Amino acid sequence: MKTVCRLAVRLMNNRYRLFSRRTAMNPFLLALAGSGLMFAATTAGSASVFFFRGEINPKVQRVMLGFAAGIMIAASVWSLLIPAIEMAEEQGTTGWIPAAGGFALGGLFLFALDHLLPHQHPGSSKPEGLHAHLGKRTMLVFAVTLHNIPEGLAVGLAFAVAAQGGGDTVTLASAIALAIGMALQNVPEGAAIALPLRQEGLTRGKAFLWGTMSGAVEPIAAVAAVALIGLISGIMPWLLAFAAGAMIYVVVEELIPEAHLGEHSHSGTAGVMVGFILMMILDVALG
Repeated sequence: MKTVCRLAVRLMNNRYRLFSRRTAMNPFLLALAGSGLMFAATTAGSASVFFFRGEINPKVQRVMLGFAAGIMIAASVWSLLIPAIEMAEEQGTTGWIPAAGGFALGGLFLFALDHLLPHQHPGSSKPEGLHAHLGKRTMLVFAVTLHNIPEGLAVGLAFAVAAQGGGDTVTLASAIALAIGMALQNVPEGAAIALPLRQEGLTRGKAFLWGTMSGAVEPIAAVAAVALIGLISGIMPWLLAFAAGAMIYVVVEELIPEAHLGEHSHSGTAGVMVGFILMMILDVALG
């Protein structure tokens, strides 16, 4: 009888271990799921070419770009910088050192990409980056790709921390909130690339396809972030702050000027305020 009981206990333990392995959070799968949601949102935004005729209303465009900027600013603070500081302090490090250092490195990384990658922003007559024999359409797509790299990094890092048991610093709920916020602002970004391509003479189908593909870099960046954490341990606070710095660079360098906020655009400013509040609520309520 004792032997039977021991065998039963062992069997139950083995089944429990097998179940735990199967249900354990896989950071790569979580990062793919989160960035996949963002990619789907970019696709939804790109589908606007099938509903809009002619040029988009400038006020609507300012609101959309401001909304995207507000979400990215709030995400940088609530979902990345604050967790970076808290995580560094839990590791026994002065919190502001990796936060400030990683933030600066993220900005420098995007600064370098901005000067190396050939791209052209909608409404601009001059290409930026290294000289290359590329068409204007390709460089328009590359411009949005620059926006999407830090977003993919941020979501991948958030899910990686949650999968490793980030505790109160970054929970699975807060990582999901970040993915939802990034997905919301990807809708206007998808429209911001597909509609100008349509105005450049592409068919609706091709403009939609190019707009959709501009978001393909996000799953790549998310998976790369998870892989980087696996190779180099102990740098998570730096990486979180790095993603925040890269996103703020995009906001200040690209989104705010494109929203014409320098002209005291009330619609663009309102978009920033709404985006910031929404992302803050998502992070605090769900996180």
